[in-house]
Amino acid sequence: MTSVDTPVENFKRATALAIKAIGHKAELEVGFTVEPSGVSGNRVRVPLPSAGLPHAEVAFIRGAADAVALRLRYHDPKLHAKESPASAVARSAFEALEQARCDSLGARQMDGVATNIKALLDEKCKQQGFDRAGTKAEVPLTEALRLLAYEKFSGRALPISAQRAAELWRGFIEERAGIHFGQLHEYLHDQKAYAAEAHKLLQALDMDMPGKRDEGERREEEKNGAADAEQDEKQTASAESEGESGAPETSAGDAGSEGTEAEESFAKSDLSDAGDTASDHGRNWRDEAWDFESGPRTTYRIFSIKHDEIVEAGDLCQGEELARLRLMLDQQVRHVQGVIVRLANRLQRKLMAQQTRSWEFDLEEGLLDTARLARVVASPSHSLSFKREKAMDFRDTTVTLLLDNSGSMRGRPITLAAMSADILARTLERCGVKTEILGFTTRAWKGGQSREEWVKAGKPALPGRLNDLRHVIYKAADEPWRRARRNLGLMLREGLLKENIDGEALLWAHARLLARPEQRRILMVISDGAPVDDSTLSVNPGNYLEAHLRAVIDWIENYSDVELTAIGIGHDVTRYYRRAVTITDSEQLGGVMMEQLAGLFEKDGRRA
Repeated sequence: MTSVDTPVENFKRATALAIKAIGHKAELEVGFTVEPSGVSGNRVRVPLPSAGLPHAEVAFIRGAADAVALRLRYHDPKLHAKESPASAVARSAFEALEQARCDSLGARQMDGVATNIKALLDEKCKQQGFDRAGTKAEVPLTEALRLLAYEKFSGRALPISAQRAAELWRGFIEERAGIHFGQLHEYLHDQKAYAAEAHKLLQALDMDMPGKRDEGERREEEKNGAADAEQDEKQTASAESEGESGAPETSAGDAGSEGTEAEESFAKSDLSDAGDTASDHGRNWRDEAWDFESGPRTTYRIFSIKHDEIVEAGDLCQGEELARLRLMLDQQVRHVQGVIVRLANRLQRKLMAQQTRSWEFDLEEGLLDTARLARVVASPSHSLSFKREKAMDFRDTTVTLLLDNSGSMRGRPITLAAMSADILARTLERCGVKTEILGFTTRAWKGGQSREEWVKAGKPALPGRLNDLRHVIYKAADEPWRRARRNLGLMLREGLLKENIDGEALLWAHARLLARPEQRRILMVISDGAPVDDSTLSVNPGNYLEAHLRAVIDWIENYSDVELTAIGIGHDVTRYYRRAVTITDSEQLGGVMMEQLAGLFEKDGRRA
């Protein structure tokens, strides 16, 4: 039997032919990879089958293949891009509704496709833990929309693993947007009309959707123009009144007079009085449970910290699933692992070279220097020469890797970040350098329980951060690598990666570093752009999170003993961090991490 005729190859060939037939695309390149399935031009990615072809895996791959084929057949990517909302959360929900439309059209016409799509949804819901969800915060609204839309449009029952997630959100969605679901059902064969009705549905769900992408850009330009005009007026007023100085600037957030007054009051709020008490709503930094006493003084506020969590990776996932995710991580980066390991070995040699011992020569006592015996033989008047070993100055060091766990890191970037952190921790451990691996995201999309409390409180103006934080400890500094290696697979778990609030994450990681006994502390941040949380930014100034991040970075770089460095994936982070590098391809991540750390450990790179 040749390799072409193996069961796996036969299954691949049959799956590729099915995609071409259902998708009405004869000229199509089908690739089987460990990356998520999807369509890119004339190329299609489908999950790679394992050698044994387990029944559950076969059904899942067939479902993924059918979903891709149906998208090729019924989806117009240009129209979709034109109609997509500007808001990230609304855009994600819009995408989910479009996929539900394509899946439903196929499931209504072909029973086999319906069976495969059901298997796909079943596996995805199990991976994301929807079958164990107890609250709406554990299920993204976008996923619930896709499930409920598919159920209604296709007329097919959802798998058992998806029913819990659907029921958690069903009442909320039907109450607010039930009529639009009915309208969407009428436009399944008209993508443009379907998109227009989807906009209305998302607006009914209060997704803060400014409209289509081009309209969103236009509004952003108008807002920026208003901000510039306001800034010019302030500068003119400042020049006319020489006696007044240093009035705090306000952002052009709300066009109304009430919003402007509230924002000015917020900007002028005095945080210097540590004795003031505050309620749960509108706390300032000095009121929080975390140690922000040594951090920067800012006007950044937090609406509620009751639902924030700092959690061990093992507490978010059962042991069996962690082992499966770790195996998946190993499989996905197998072809680049050798390169990263070689770079890690190079870093190890540099570190070990700095820890090797040197010698002092021409001493009166110590070990006999045999290399200079010839001089004594040639000239007996010379005395014997001795040498002594001395240790090089290599300060006790700890390194913290802070990984962005936002949804935009999904796929290849988070996979390589996890593997690079894993190998780097192993390398540094060999050299006696303590390493901590942390991640930051939010517990829910669009605010979670914090936003619900804000709504119940009457939506007070400028509430500050309006989402529930989730800070994850993948590996503590004192934890051996062998015990923590499995935890890093958690980053591949569906549903973990949500939004990113970088400023608070930096303060958290920084506070943990300051508590360490080591002499030297290094903090490396790996991110793919600016902080984004739609819930917070929809009710605060547009630069609210970014301004706080800049203040935190400036304070750490100028007033803290912690050495800060950053790596940006696909986005320029040099505009935030003094010591930073930006990469355009996630494949470069491992090498850049090693180079950055090697540079920090070089003698001339140390801070005085």
